[in-house]
Amino acid sequence: MWNKFAGIVAIMVLLPFASNAQNPIIQTNYTADPAPMVHNGTVYLYTSHDEDVTVKNFFTMNDWRCYSSTDMVNWTDHGAVLSYKVFEWSRGDAWAGQCIPRNGKFYYYLPVNMKNGGNAIGVAVSDSPTGPFKDAIGKPLLIGYGYIDPTVFIDNDGQAYLYWGNPNLWHVKLNKDMISYDQEYGIVKEDLKDENFGYRAKKIDNRTASYEEGPWLFKRNSLYYLLYPAGGVPEHLAYSTAKSVTGPWTYGDTIMHVIKERGAFTNHPGYIEFKGKSYLFYHNAALSGGGGFKRSVCIEPFQFNADGSIPLIAATRQGVVESASNLNPFNKVEAETIGWEEGVETARDSITGGIFVTDINKGDYIKVRSVDFGKGAKKFEAATAAISDGGSIEIHLDSSTGTLIGTCDVKQTGGMLKWVVQSCKTQKVSGLHDVYFVFKGGGGNLFNFDWWKFTNN
Repeated sequence: MWNKFAGIVAIMVLLPFASNAQNPIIQTNYTADPAPMVHNGTVYLYTSHDEDVTVKNFFTMNDWRCYSSTDMVNWTDHGAVLSYKVFEWSRGDAWAGQCIPRNGKFYYYLPVNMKNGGNAIGVAVSDSPTGPFKDAIGKPLLIGYGYIDPTVFIDNDGQAYLYWGNPNLWHVKLNKDMISYDQEYGIVKEDLKDENFGYRAKKIDNRTASYEEGPWLFKRNSLYYLLYPAGGVPEHLAYSTAKSVTGPWTYGDTIMHVIKERGAFTNHPGYIEFKGKSYLFYHNAALSGGGGFKRSVCIEPFQFNADGSIPLIAATRQGVVESASNLNPFNKVEAETIGWEEGVETARDSITGGIFVTDINKGDYIKVRSVDFGKGAKKFEAATAAISDGGSIEIHLDSSTGTLIGTCDVKQTGGMLKWVVQSCKTQKVSGLHDVYFVFKGGGGNLFNFDWWKFTNN
């Protein structure tokens, strides 16, 4: 990934702000088109995935990934939860989708291109928010030119709606099964007018309304909100509101300007309220090597204005400064739960199917934020796999060069997927800290890292 090939100059540029940065929130992959979902006290973030190698100078996207968090600052990597190949009728282009829970299942609405050409929206289903997902109906749910970027919403009365489209905007009423739509109601095409969706100087499709693509629908209090990229390329983010889920819509304003520094020519909004706070998700091009086809998901906390309008939100490096909760280090924590990292990658275990941290080299590190040690911890345990001795995990507090509380030597285990629990004593540590796992050793890939925990005995 980018941080293995960025070069010394890029690393030096990152160092001044890396310790304080939270954006982009994922550093192990290029991620785009964020679709957050709150379920049972956890935020599940679904993203599209820009491949490291761009083909034919165009979006190169083959699968969708999932990350989760309970604190909005540390994100656990669940890997790719499905690829376009799940839809046997698809030939590729895994673009922006959205997942929603209903009736104990998870329905993921996804745009792809069909083998015989043309845009289509499929629906995948799973019993778990992290998959595996399968094609729910064995064919497209919707077919049409510009049928991309679906957003799904269930109203208070139980009626579900699907909005989508570029450069036009359509919607349907989904049936209760979530895999078909009300044929009598039909497919409704929005009449895109300036008063509904803002104004752009350059006409598109014989209109000047600013709406472009990537709608995101939600309800707050008694008002419906539609967020969307607007204005053409490069895109900014804007919104409209309505008293009914089907409009008429009233244009609100710009909520995020075109990102000139570290920006991509596209953007894509997502929104959640989590533990009483509001968060805007979007993407930029801030990772080293990033660009219009290599994007990265970011988050900004914000507050609605008293009248329900959305303020102008700045795209920052700091992102979410205040965690929504603290991490308990006395429970087993997946190593791929990351607040920030330099140098490492994640991969899927071909034997167990789990995700682990790999490509660990000397000087790489993982930062985990808001770790609550309570009255004290005395021992560290880590599940690692290595083919040789010589690697170690230094445990630092509050910075990569902060107080060293222990060093866990990683001994060879007989294979890079043969996991053994290694341990070390630590200085007694208490209270709330950011924890940095700094990796030391010789040259090359030192070891793999599956999970960790502290104990107080």
